[in-house]
Amino acid sequence: MKFYYITFRSVTYAQRGEKLRNQKNIRCTLQRTPRWMEEMGCGYCLRLLTEDITPAVHLLHAGQVPFRRVYVQK
Repeated sequence: MKFYYITFRSVTYAQRGEKLRNQKNIRCTLQRTPRWMEEMGCGYCLRLLTEDITPAVHLLHAGQVPFRRVYVQK
């Protein structure tokens, strides 16, 4: 199963992103960023399934919630 991770600059932005997605019924999990993808940021990310990544990114842009990067784990 493939997962996507969206990293954020701060835990506040990660929480805002989680709240937006929950309002639109897009499943995600707020969690600590795995070590293999940490570079800059607060260390929190949202984990999503493959079918949820595109609507989630569009929702973040529309809601003006800045994020750092999207990672994929196969």
